[in-house]
Amino acid sequence: MTIKLGFVVAEFNRDITYMMEIEAEEHAKFLGAEVIDRSYVPGAYDMPLAIKKMLKEGNVDAVVTIGCVIEGATGHDEIVVQHAARKIIDLSLEYEKPVALGISGPGMTRLEAQERVDYARRAVESAVKLVSRLT
Repeated sequence: MTIKLGFVVAEFNRDITYMMEIEAEEHAKFLGAEVIDRSYVPGAYDMPLAIKKMLKEGNVDAVVTIGCVIEGATGHDEIVVQHAARKIIDLSLEYEKPVALGISGPGMTRLEAQERVDYARRAVESAVKLVSRLT
């Protein structure tokens, strides 16, 4: 059985999320999974609605989130990640399907974010493992 993944990708900090998306896609192929759906959202905070729509359609076995939240002058980055992560967990439980957190941050500089593009690969691995173990 081929595991079908959906990607929800943030456009904010696209130079970094693009690299994350490429790495995630390559790792999915390596693991024998297929990315069958993809949704682009403005930022990590906007992911839950796209995730819910993808899960509701029922075509994917798991969703992988791909995003990057870089520290600013205020605590905004922490609020964004905390609320997005909480809702992502809620959606995973509601639909009983893995939704893997491939969002790097908060509290990172741009350089640190570039060094953490592998978070997307880790999220793909997590999603594939969970689907395999729960089915």
